[in-house]
Amino acid sequence: MPQWTCEQCGAQFPESAEPPPACPVCEDERQYVNWKGQTWLTREELAKRYKLVWRDDLGIPGISMQPGFAIGQRALLVPEADGCVMWDCVPLATREAIDYVRSLGGLKAIAVSHPHYYGAVADWSEAFGGVPVYLHGDDRAFVTRPHPAIVPWTGDSHRLSDDILLVRTGGHFAGGTVMHWRAGAEGRGVLLTGDVAMVTMDRRSLSFMYSFPNYIPLNAPAVLRIWAAVEPLAFERIYGAWWGRNIADNAKAAFEMSVRRYIAAISEGESVR
Repeated sequence: MPQWTCEQCGAQFPESAEPPPACPVCEDERQYVNWKGQTWLTREELAKRYKLVWRDDLGIPGISMQPGFAIGQRALLVPEADGCVMWDCVPLATREAIDYVRSLGGLKAIAVSHPHYYGAVADWSEAFGGVPVYLHGDDRAFVTRPHPAIVPWTGDSHRLSDDILLVRTGGHFAGGTVMHWRAGAEGRGVLLTGDVAMVTMDRRSLSFMYSFPNYIPLNAPAVLRIWAAVEPLAFERIYGAWWGRNIADNAKAAFEMSVRRYIAAISEGESVR
């Protein structure tokens, strides 16, 4: 039977004779249903219309779909001695892209910032022998294709290795997660944020939203909780959700400045304690 993918958000669904009746990710107020109505692509249609491309993004290998599909994020492949950790995911896995990841040492785990980027996590896990897929348990209701490889971790942090730590920040989603890679940026530390903290177009600052397409901002307490979660971490760089949307240096100072600027803006200029 066909494997279905939502054309608007890229979420993958279980095999079924007919498409699902709706996509819960798109029905949620943080996303939206396609203006032409809910539409679906089978796995075969998706692979026929799109391909995966890969390249370096500020020192980390990444993979994305071409032409741009759904939300358009790219996955990053954080290298460690025993294999890569895929950060965020794309809606398609192809033999060529799987071979490319094998050339980097393969995958040992997948971790995703929030439900908009779950994509084809099950296919990528299966391609590498069922590696674990770490999704925060607070967002389990948005898993559209249940799979035994999914690890719904709980609490405020989950360590994947000596150098890689998942941190729940909340905000964009209850289980919104960032990944801290201590060894990144030549040992100065890296924060991978998806769009839990959005790298803005100037690539010197960040912003914070409950919904980006529907323009629903986060409130001040939620943004302060995000900052409280990341403030203990050392990081020189931030990697956002799309190619080139990164802060190359002084990223922690940029994060703190961005929090203060954001809260001042939504508080009519009131100072932040």
